[in-house]
Amino acid sequence: MRLTAALKMASKVVLPKDYRYGTNRPWTAAAKKQNPPGKKRNKVFVEPVAPEDWTVFRGDTVRILAGKDEGKQGKVIQVFRRRNWVILEGLNTHYRTIGKNANNRGAYIASEAPILVRDVALIDPSDKEPTEVVWKYTEEGERVRVSVRTERIIAKPVVQRRDGIVPEKWKDCPKDTSTEDALNKTYIPSLKTLEEEVMEKLGIRDKRRFRRSYWY
Repeated sequence: MRLTAALKMASKVVLPKDYRYGTNRPWTAAAKKQNPPGKKRNKVFVEPVAPEDWTVFRGDTVRILAGKDEGKQGKVIQVFRRRNWVILEGLNTHYRTIGKNANNRGAYIASEAPILVRDVALIDPSDKEPTEVVWKYTEEGERVRVSVRTERIIAKPVVQRRDGIVPEKWKDCPKDTSTEDALNKTYIPSLKTLEEEVMEKLGIRDKRRFRRSYWY
């Protein structure tokens, strides 16, 4: 799904005040099944974290501090800021059956369950040990994450897109469209019809005028 289509769908979704956010997007069938109309679910209190204070991103390596996989390290594959959740690849898994019906036994699969962001610690790449991080500014004015323990910069992870492209590492090829050409306006919108635009370009003048028509 294109980003513009997803944003358009998200803008049309009107959620009730007692809506409980989960791992599914609000406009999907799975999310509607978890929040059916008229059903009141217990409120979940989430500790607010400002966007500028968030320190864990998709692609980071973290260590689990609590739970059945305590002490294990994993890669963050999803982040849910509305619930302070992160999902680690292959960790904190639970098993469920999908596709089960009268004629099919279904499939027994494992899926990762979310973990609270306070129950994970970012791994310092310099010594592979967990650490707390703070945001600081470099001399060039760049905002970076800094390890409290080693005072070393922990760069944001470079995430690969679904099409296999890493924007930070992309290099333009000779056949790629340049930024100047992409931003160049080659079409000016007009209220004229196609026929009127063609006639204007070819210098054709038509003195005829259409008669008014009425629906009654």
